[in-house]
Amino acid sequence: MTFIDAIVLGIIQGITEFLPISSSGHLVVGQYVLGIVIPGNAFEVIVHVGTLLSILVVFWKDLLHLLTTLNTKETQKYIIAIFIGTIPAVLAGFFLKENIENAFDNIHLVSGSLIFTGIILILTKWASVKKDNISVVQGLCIGIAQACAIIPGISRSGSTIGMGLLLGLDPKKTARFSFIMAIPVLFGSGLLTAIDAVQSDEQALSLSVMLGGFFSSFLVGWVALNWLIKVLQKGKFYWFGLYCLALGIGLFIILNQ
Repeated sequence: MTFIDAIVLGIIQGITEFLPISSSGHLVVGQYVLGIVIPGNAFEVIVHVGTLLSILVVFWKDLLHLLTTLNTKETQKYIIAIFIGTIPAVLAGFFLKENIENAFDNIHLVSGSLIFTGIILILTKWASVKKDNISVVQGLCIGIAQACAIIPGISRSGSTIGMGLLLGLDPKKTARFSFIMAIPVLFGSGLLTAIDAVQSDEQALSLSVMLGGFFSSFLVGWVALNWLIKVLQKGKFYWFGLYCLALGIGLFIILNQ
């Protein structure tokens, strides 16, 4: 992998990790189109750390607020909802890890998953805000949606925010909950991937490749996350569904020619 390859894939990761168009699906498609072969899992760790840092930078005030109000019932309920919501993704990652790794080689599955993501996002056009605070049950529902996003082509942010909107939750609060809930998931998946990389004794990436992937995923992720919040507030979230649907159908047609 070259420095330019790392920049390109880092940009793809930064954009698609937060925009509801599936980072895993786009990385598979990107590697397929560009003919890039990523050695092992080390690069995946690098770009995930970059996007994780983006979340911490954008939501640092919200995280600080949670830490300084731990003694209040509202914060305690919020943290419990995040904890409960994280469980489905942890169970899915633990029990379905091998199946999911094989799924990343299935470009046809990515096509179908993108179509599914597009349909879910388009449905949010008709969602209306009915509830203010996120309950534990709603957190679990959003967590189940997050677990489904372990399949390449199903967007994590799309499925979680989409579920929240369909449940009648406020768009900005749903986005905040979704990305704060992503912190332990991204950290855990990155840690496990790093352990696998060390145990497999794979060839180390060059410093330029690591820096290129890290900074491109972080900076682009920061911009993409801020932009997504603005789009949500304008009620245009379903636009991303049109993109995913078109990409999934287009990919399906190309693969079946």
